[in-house]
Amino acid sequence: MTATESGSLAMADAVIDVVGPDDLPAVVDLYNQIFRPSRSIESFRRRYVGRHNILQLMARVNDKPAGFFLGFELKPDTFFAWFYGVLPEFRRSGIGSQLMEAAQSWAAQHEYESIRLECHNQHRPMLHLAIVLGYDIVGIRWDADRGANLVICEKSLTAI
Repeated sequence: MTATESGSLAMADAVIDVVGPDDLPAVVDLYNQIFRPSRSIESFRRRYVGRHNILQLMARVNDKPAGFFLGFELKPDTFFAWFYGVLPEFRRSGIGSQLMEAAQSWAAQHEYESIRLECHNQHRPMLHLAIVLGYDIVGIRWDADRGANLVICEKSLTAI
């Protein structure tokens, strides 16, 4: 990310790829660089058990991993954006938007009617991104593990 002469941030030219099960270690490495507490590869594999249409996306800038998206079918008409993140040095360059738009496109192509995400209330940049991308706040739920509310956002994919 570089500053332009006008002082604004340059947009990253990220390549977004669908990655497979063999790439899970790289995705988990990115997750552990972004989030705490860290998680094991096995914890992700356990979460995937019984899930349909698992989607793993990786964003790369100049062939360097910069961010990821993980999602799966929540119910037959709804896709769930489970985890998504961008490394700090690549934030505010459009990569989060590119990842979310790629996931929305994939879900629409796979005939899902909506996409849902949950975000902790204190993660304001993610809430802002969801609103900018056309998600509606449809509820909240208590996350007992973290002792905080999660904001539930959903977007219709039928217009995509």
